Amino acid sequence: VQLQASGGGLVQPGGSLRLSCAASRVIFSIGGMGWYRQAPGKQRELVATIASGGTTKYADSVKGRFTISRDSAKNTVYLQMNSLKPEDTAVYYCNAGQYSSEGSYQPVFWGQGTQVTVSS
Repeated sequence: VQLQASGGGLVQPGGSLRLSCAASRVIFSIGGMGWYRQAPGKQRELVATIASGGTTKYADSVKGRFTISRDSAKNTVYLQMNSLKPEDTAVYYCNAGQYSSEGSYQPVFWGQGTQVTVSS
C-alpha cells in the first residue's frame, strides 16, 4: 500500500476530526497531495490540495473549516476538519498528484478511503 489514510469516524455536527494519509517516499515526492470525498449517490469531488511548496486550494464548501497540511519528514498529509456538518459525510480519499502547466491538479495515485460520518 503506497497511500494509507486513517482518522475517519463518527462525529457530531460542529465537531472535529483529523485525517492522516501516510505515503511512500516516492509517492510523496511527485509533487502535490490532495483529499477528495464521495458521498452516497454523488460524484467524487475535490476537497483540498497542497503543493510541495505549501500552496493550498480548497473547495468553497470547506473553506474556513478545513485545513490541509503536509509533513515532509513523515511523508504524511493531513486534513483538519472543524465545524463539521452532516453534508460533510462521505468517504474521504487521499491522493498524490501533479500540476499541469495551467496549474490544475491531476491526481495520479489514490489511497483507500476512510469513512467520515457527521450525525447526532
